[in-house]
Parts: sequence; structure tokens; C-alpha cells
Amino acid sequence: MKLHDLKPNVGATKERKRKGRGTAAGQGKTAGRGMKGQNSRAGGGVPLYHQGGNLPFYRKLPFKRGEGMTVINRVRYEEVNLDQLSDFSAKTELSPEVMLESGLVKTLKKPVKILGRGEVSVALKIKAHAVTKSAQEKIEAAGGSVEIIQE
Repeated sequence: MKLHDLKPNVGATKERKRKGRGTAAGQGKTAGRGMKGQNSRAGGGVPLYHQGGNLPFYRKLPFKRGEGMTVINRVRYEEVNLDQLSDFSAKTELSPEVMLESGLVKTLKKPVKILGRGEVSVALKIKAHAVTKSAQEKIEAAGGSVEIIQE
């Protein structure tokens, strides 16, 4: 057997329809395009983005400001400000679990972030997932320390 002897199996291929070759051919006259109308003409038809009289999707887009622009991987933090930590005594170790018990955070499912609003007067040992620069400076100025939790 040689390459020129190769043939597809019987019934595996189908003859293509020769359209527009007269009425006897079965696909003559209108050649499967129907009678009249936009799709019967040469070069006729509607573009893929045509939506039948509605305002096409691509023209709607400029008006849809802000929608669909959400960041998929956005991290939502449980936020705790420094003025909320004023009730704790010196050398207290504040972890997310302690903050949950004291009511500073609502859930442990979200990471905890310490924000810099307010002042801290006692030295606290704080464990959190994130801390703002101003909050860290204020905590360390009061003699406390900050430990970042990696998860």
C-alpha cells in the first residue's frame, strides 16, 4: 500500500451540495436561500453583533460605568482602629481571636487589618494580617510591637 492508494472508509465522506446549478440539481433557483430578503442576496445578512432592533451590546458599554469592573481577587479586611484598642491594659497580646472575643471584629473568616485612626497610649503586642504604616509607627512609639500573621 502506498500513499496514493489511501482512501477514506465507505460512508465516511459526503459529496458537497453543488448549489445554484439548475432546478434539476435539487438546489437550483434559490439555492437554499428562500425567496427574497436580506439573507437571500449576495453579500447579504446581518453582522454577528446585530440584536434585532435593540440597542446593540457594544453601544451599551459606555453607559455601563463601573459595572463589571470589580476586582475579582480583592481582599476584604476586618478593620480595627487604634482608638478602639484604648480599653486594653499594657503588655496585652491582641490576636484576631482576642479581638473576636472582645467584639472588635465580627468574624475570623476575614483577615484583620489595624488602621491608624486615634492614638494608643499603652504598649500592646498586636498580631494582625495587615497594619497601616501610621498605625505601626504609633504602636511602636508607645512601646508596643506588631507581628504580621501570614496565611
